Amino acid sequence: MSNILNNIVKKKREEVALRKKRLSESQLMNTPYFNKPRYSFSRFLEERSGIIAEFKRKSPSKPLINLTAVSTEIVPQYENAGASAASILTDFDFFGGSDDDLTKARPLVNIPILRKDFMIEPYQIVESKALGADVILLIAEILSKSEVEILAKLATELGMEVLLEVHTADQLIKYHENIRNVGVNNRNLKTFVTDIGFSLDILPELPSDVMKVSESGIDNPETVVALKKAGYDGFLIGEKFMKTSDPGAACLGFINTINQANI
Repeated sequence: MSNILNNIVKKKREEVALRKKRLSESQLMNTPYFNKPRYSFSRFLEERSGIIAEFKRKSPSKPLINLTAVSTEIVPQYENAGASAASILTDFDFFGGSDDDLTKARPLVNIPILRKDFMIEPYQIVESKALGADVILLIAEILSKSEVEILAKLATELGMEVLLEVHTADQLIKYHENIRNVGVNNRNLKTFVTDIGFSLDILPELPSDVMKVSESGIDNPETVVALKKAGYDGFLIGEKFMKTSDPGAACLGFINTINQANI
């Protein structure tokens, strides 16, 4: 695991311990969003553009992306632009996100919302449903095979889908049958260099019956067209949109260009 991931996971364990003291799992299960129906992430990837438009203010590699961004303004614009889903960072320390970014955007859109955070304990899965998430991210790099299985099973039992993120082909051994979506992160977590070629290289190794998502480093519509032709179903794009003055318009123009390619 890279140093930055070690730091994030260490901080996350401390954060989750505090959250457990503030709000129990039983209390989470009594929150308004917990029993609301969920949107199917995999179905929306198939039926719409495949674009997973991300809301984030900063990242460890880019500390200044869009620090004043407001989720209730941008996420509905993503839906109107034709995005299949929205990805919302809820980690504060490293990405400048918050739970409110998700919960306040949830009633404003009718597309799935991916809670993008660093899931390491079952408590966070229950919490994700309480926040209104439809799908959760499991990062293979920071979880054991058994941890992935436990968290994926719980998410499925709670009616959410899972996006398993891998950074190497070896990590696919952590895939579990409860997982319907596999994401390939094109960013090397040690150097933070991105290479779209990694998505193409690993494609033959991915399970045949999952939705395949390419993540990070996608900065032009032509790349999406090429990845679609190769066999990818979803494309997670964050910084490309968020670094502009109008992320919604950037997303719309991006998707329109893809649609013109008739792929």
